[in-house]
Amino acid sequence: MEIRTLHADEQLPMELLLLADPSRKLVEEYVQRGQCMVAVADNVIIGVYVLLPTRPETVEIVNIAVDERHQGKGIGRQLVHHAIANAKLLGFKTIEIGTGNSSVGQLALYQKCGFRIIGVDRDFFIRHYEEEIFENGIQVVDMIRLSQDLLVK
Repeated sequence: MEIRTLHADEQLPMELLLLADPSRKLVEEYVQRGQCMVAVADNVIIGVYVLLPTRPETVEIVNIAVDERHQGKGIGRQLVHHAIANAKLLGFKTIEIGTGNSSVGQLALYQKCGFRIIGVDRDFFIRHYEEEIFENGIQVVDMIRLSQDLLVK
């Protein structure tokens, strides 16, 4: 598997991006402003993440997804680690990520990768999404915000 920048002549892997964020409008907006990276195996895109600068010296992973047929194989972890390394190379001091209150697997993964919970954006998904979202039998209402300091060595 190779993780690389999405080429300008390649089609956006919208199906994958919509796995992590059901709003096509929001995805199209932040992909234009961010850096889209893809995981490719056998010439097929099986994973994606988008890095978006948010504040001076801070970048956020605003979308990260793995094709459902390839989940549970450690690809998500590789994408998170790649995003962290990429952010360091780009000179950022802090990397952030947010996920829904019901995303128990993602919360565990991000903490295993060194992120720490820094807050809760209450009612985020109510304010920004027209339709209700459910995951693991729980309504997605709040965004759990996580952060990691990127120590430059």
